[in-house]
Amino acid sequence: MKKLNLIVVFNKSLNKVLFCIRAKEPYKGLYNFVGGKVEEDESNDNAAYRELFEETGISRNDIELDHFMDLNYFKYENNIQVYYGILKHKVNLIEEKNKLEWVIISDELLNNEKFAGNYNIPHIIRQIQIYLKNGTGIDKY
Repeated sequence: MKKLNLIVVFNKSLNKVLFCIRAKEPYKGLYNFVGGKVEEDESNDNAAYRELFEETGISRNDIELDHFMDLNYFKYENNIQVYYGILKHKVNLIEEKNKLEWVIISDELLNNEKFAGNYNIPHIIRQIQIYLKNGTGIDKY
């Protein structure tokens, strides 16, 4: 399986998430989390920090990433590792290929014509929000 990562970056207030606007397929022109490919010789965590830094300029000094979940698409042979983090302080974003934009967390994330991932984006954000609010107690939904 090909390993990929997605990084969900929250602002300090937890009311906004950082998105890139995809410059190429898949999902060209749509908002998506930043992320990319895990290289064969690197750890999953190092790949997440590397991709985040390459695409945004956000470094390990600015954020602590936590591996939250994996999405396995067996038919596509993709393992998508989802990381999240909360910025420690304000940062100056450095765009690589994709335009970057902070988006307020709202029902707009359900707009499949604007956001990539076939509704995975609101699902992922909601799961992280529940975890941050309740800890690991899944029975607290």
